[in-house]
Amino acid sequence: MTSPSDAFVWAWLPEATEPVVAGRISRLGNEYRFGYGDSYLARPDAISLYEPDLPLRRGWIDPPEGQTMAGTLWDASPDSWGQRVIIARLTGTLGPAANNVELDKLTYLLESGSNRIGALDFQSSPDVYVPREDGASLDQLHAAALALDEGELSPSLAAALVHGTSVGGARPKVTLTDGDRHLIAKFSRSADTFPMVKAEAAGMDLARRVGIEVPPTQLITSLGREVLLVERFDRPGGGRRRMMISGLTMLGFGDFLGARYSSYPDLLDVLHQRVAKGANLNRVMFERIVFNIAIGNSDDHARNHAAFWNGTNLELTPAYDLAPQPRSGTEERQAMDIGRDGSRNAQFAVCVEAAKDYGLTRKQARDIIDRQGSTIRDSWDEVAEFARMTTLEKDGLFSRQILNPYASWGYEPRIHQVPATAPVPGDDGQDADQ
Repeated sequence: MTSPSDAFVWAWLPEATEPVVAGRISRLGNEYRFGYGDSYLARPDAISLYEPDLPLRRGWIDPPEGQTMAGTLWDASPDSWGQRVIIARLTGTLGPAANNVELDKLTYLLESGSNRIGALDFQSSPDVYVPREDGASLDQLHAAALALDEGELSPSLAAALVHGTSVGGARPKVTLTDGDRHLIAKFSRSADTFPMVKAEAAGMDLARRVGIEVPPTQLITSLGREVLLVERFDRPGGGRRRMMISGLTMLGFGDFLGARYSSYPDLLDVLHQRVAKGANLNRVMFERIVFNIAIGNSDDHARNHAAFWNGTNLELTPAYDLAPQPRSGTEERQAMDIGRDGSRNAQFAVCVEAAKDYGLTRKQARDIIDRQGSTIRDSWDEVAEFARMTTLEKDGLFSRQILNPYASWGYEPRIHQVPATAPVPGDDGQDADQ
């Protein structure tokens, strides 16, 4: 098949309900450069799509060094699941054979659904915007996802799965709307031996209970299986969309090879440069790290963190993809460095040692850890019921993923039952408990 040589980038500007053409991506060899359109630059409300990557100026902008496309643009691309859908739809290749099919980046951008994460879309025309969506029901989308997983995808089902190319990630999911609600539906896989959907439902509910901001979620049944619905925080309503930048792009990495160098403190540094004052970022980030360790979520890589972008400031999004992960051994490591010393061991003691990197005292760190642990322990029965877990699943996750003993190695809680609503003392950073 012929690969496209360029694509036009359409964007929803802040508070806008319709997109405008912002510029063009053009392939030059193995790289993709970007240029803002003259009509866009002439707009009084024009903003950069992300200042570090694509400053608002005339002329072609080459991708950052070591990247083939600006991360700002590639953030809107499908990940492995969506790429499998596109490969199946365009080439008919299913199953393991799809791993040998390589399509170029513009094909993935132009063939994926228009209701993608963030506020960008990609079109072959600079004049007419044509969204790539259809009216498939949840059950139809679910059936298509199951068929693709089992290597039996028909052309009609493949067409419906354009909804499955709008979001990143390796697991089957689709976007859909329910009245004014914009949702992501997450499915199980036929070969799953671990209750991923139920585990994520539990993880998101636990996060809400310990005080971490997460989007509303709902567990429903489709085709006899649980499906997790997650409300989209990049769709504020009224046809508006919010621009989003991934942690991977904020750190200056173009692909997952950058994961080996990703660091929570480095991400925090970037956010501090561009986040409005008063965001309390240090504590928010530290709480998220502690929680990931507490529930056994080691899939906390940089693309699972994001911030809204309004042309001037970044704003950390609610947390998402908080899913306990399967684990086979005792020890575990997070996907990003926890402190500036480079440690990734999924342990509360590591968090205490790193507290200073977040402007927190050891006492403040321990209060956060103890309070989260107490809340998770006390609410586990209720959360497991909400997540529709069987007794076997409930007992299997607790102490395996949820509050795994390895997380507490070298750490002894000072207070075993800290009230969930207890304030964190010394938030001014002056209480230096050693």
